[in-house]
Amino acid sequence: MIKKYIYVVIASGLFFAGCKKALDQPILGTYQADKYFTSLANANAAVNAAYVPLNYTDAFSNELWVLGDVASDDAVKGGLAGDQADIDRINNFDIITTNSAVESVWGRYYDGISKANFVVQGLPADNKTVSDADKATIIAQAKFLRAYYYFTLTNSYGDIPLRLQVATADNLGSPALPQTQIYAQVEKDCMEAAAALPATWTGANIGRATKGAALSLLAKTYLFEAKFTLAASTAQQVEALGIYDLTAKFTDNFTAGTKNNKEAIFSILHTAGLSPKQGNGLNQAFAPRGALNGYGFFQPTQSLVDNFEKSATGVVDPRLDYTVGRAGQPYFDSQFDASWTATGYITKKQIQPLSEISASTKGDGNLNVEAIRFADVLLIEAEALNEAGNSAAALVPLNKIRKRARESYLNDNTLTGFGTIPTGLLPDITTTSQTQLRDLIRRERRSELALEFGRFFDLIRYGSAYATNALKDTPNFNFANNKFFPIPQSERSTNKLLGK
Repeated sequence: MIKKYIYVVIASGLFFAGCKKALDQPILGTYQADKYFTSLANANAAVNAAYVPLNYTDAFSNELWVLGDVASDDAVKGGLAGDQADIDRINNFDIITTNSAVESVWGRYYDGISKANFVVQGLPADNKTVSDADKATIIAQAKFLRAYYYFTLTNSYGDIPLRLQVATADNLGSPALPQTQIYAQVEKDCMEAAAALPATWTGANIGRATKGAALSLLAKTYLFEAKFTLAASTAQQVEALGIYDLTAKFTDNFTAGTKNNKEAIFSILHTAGLSPKQGNGLNQAFAPRGALNGYGFFQPTQSLVDNFEKSATGVVDPRLDYTVGRAGQPYFDSQFDASWTATGYITKKQIQPLSEISASTKGDGNLNVEAIRFADVLLIEAEALNEAGNSAAALVPLNKIRKRARESYLNDNTLTGFGTIPTGLLPDITTTSQTQLRDLIRRERRSELALEFGRFFDLIRYGSAYATNALKDTPNFNFANNKFFPIPQSERSTNKLLGK
């Protein structure tokens, strides 16, 4: 019988960590599956390892932000000219199979799949050392993570290998399967995970996948497959759980002191000050250069800034200044400096002020990355209802998003004019024209979820005409050639079943 092994790495502080956890110390080694799952602690350690590839402790080892946003009309590389040149090549669609960003996402996410497979396959039903209840939730977490990784991979690379077994010397080769088959597996894993996961976790377990996370990913998968009726009904199941809601302040989702809030459905947790490092490295990669000790990458575009609405009297959607640093506005506790950016703008999401994270420890941030938040679910519901022909119903979730945004003036006392919503700012949408509403929902989605690493995938699913127009000023973009990134050379060199 072929023995199955996994390289298990348990990173400290992966989950909500204000204090030390039992698994804070890293465990490194090669384990035979049938000899590994001998305790609940080992089973938890194995599933914990499957979460690790999600993190952004090193911004240049997990470059989903490059594929998801730098490739889009929302951001450019930034940084110094010539630094991280492969990111510029993504920006300009001059992409070869050895591109570092292309390799980065592929390698990390398939590593996550491998670790998830080890749990699903290696924690057998006849295991007597782990209770049936614990086995069910541990395997469900692994299935959710596998679904999340595959959802991201197929939207990034299209037709890809589907690996559901622990890798051995005999099964490393896998053909690229049609995206429809990958989505079908994502659906299956999400449904099975949702059936077994708890609605909430408490204490040190906060941050693990939940029923709501699995249903939310399922709803998003249905949306990307254009299964609009299913997408809408599944998003409504998330709402019906009664657990999630929009935070009163948009910025609570991007502030260290208010993370793990009622809007957070699935977060990639980061905690500063741990060893091994578990802080958010995006905090330094995206922060301005100079006194703030950042690298200045990930600069927003004028196109993104122009997407944010203004009232008739010129009052801008407050989400603009929550999302983007610009001239005339403070940059947290610093003055904005035009020399920081070539576009005129700098991102504010994933950044902490020096009052929270000093310049000397800038790369060890406390911010989570919000992989799925309730605002996304509401926008999925709105879009799916509209596309399914129920435009009137789509207005309800859409206008919840707009209400929260305009009511910043009632909840954020730092805004000039606090206490009164400016006249005509972000009024409720009333049109029930499917075509008009489609455009409005797309615009709302772009403003609400800006710089959260998903715009390029939206461009592609909206179709050739939309994507081509959005990227009309981008060198070399061709929808047919660039809707997916190339499968990396590292995979091509080892997987002889890929074909040409």
